[in-house]
Amino acid sequence: MNALEATAPSRTGAPEVVVDLPWIEDGGRVAPKDARVLSRLFLDRLRELEEGTREYQYARNTLIEMNLSLVAFAARRFRNRGSGEMEDVIQVGTIGLIKAIDRFDLSREVEFTSFAIPYIVGEIKRFFRDTTWAVHVPRRLQELRVDLARSKETLATRLGRNPTVKELAAHLELTEDEVVEGLVAANGYVAGSIDTPGGDDEADSAPKYADTMGDTDPALELFEDLHTLGPLLRQLDDRERTIIEMRFGQELTQAEIGRTLHVSQMHISRLLNRTLKKLRTGLLPA
Repeated sequence: MNALEATAPSRTGAPEVVVDLPWIEDGGRVAPKDARVLSRLFLDRLRELEEGTREYQYARNTLIEMNLSLVAFAARRFRNRGSGEMEDVIQVGTIGLIKAIDRFDLSREVEFTSFAIPYIVGEIKRFFRDTTWAVHVPRRLQELRVDLARSKETLATRLGRNPTVKELAAHLELTEDEVVEGLVAANGYVAGSIDTPGGDDEADSAPKYADTMGDTDPALELFEDLHTLGPLLRQLDDRERTIIEMRFGQELTQAEIGRTLHVSQMHISRLLNRTLKKLRTGLLPA
């Protein structure tokens, strides 16, 4: 059946469609060559239909289905970004296709495919720019990363070596600080694994970045405590410092300290407890 009247229901249960438009059961099965011809017909009629009507929806949805192959074609260039994201890429590309359908003007005498591809690719690029950065980076720096990559490639070909920051800044008409900021921000695009081999040797036996990472030093907390304790020890009088040094430095017992200082063990115990309380009070936050 090539055309159905808008008021005549199909005997197969198909919805009512538009005069002069063929009924297409599955637009996705239309050959690309036929889709180009039919798209022009559907686009022409779409401009005459009232938005929101069943006829308008049929024409628009059929256009989308017939041109999904354009989305698949554009998405192929992004397939190396990760297979897990390809479904999202197709969905985003379809949004670009819909925008192209809504904005296409037949009076421009441009093929719809030539008009739609930039919309589809642009939408996909925007998706990657906004969602695939491992670290959130301002849009200005995301766009600068792309400019830097292109400039580095151009200058490397021209100079026969990697360009310097100064050369990149001159090529992009930016300050050197702006170029450095862009280069640093570009590191946030992909997060590397700490299990990646370090250096230039990528063999499995090469040391990994994780092997060069330090662990918590068990003596660090003790060092911090002693560093904080230093000023408090200097505030003690000579006898208090002597008792502390003999008890914890020389590891003498209270009885041995008492015999050395010619006082009783009980007196040493009272002096030691009083001194330790003074130090604890100074260590603990107010």
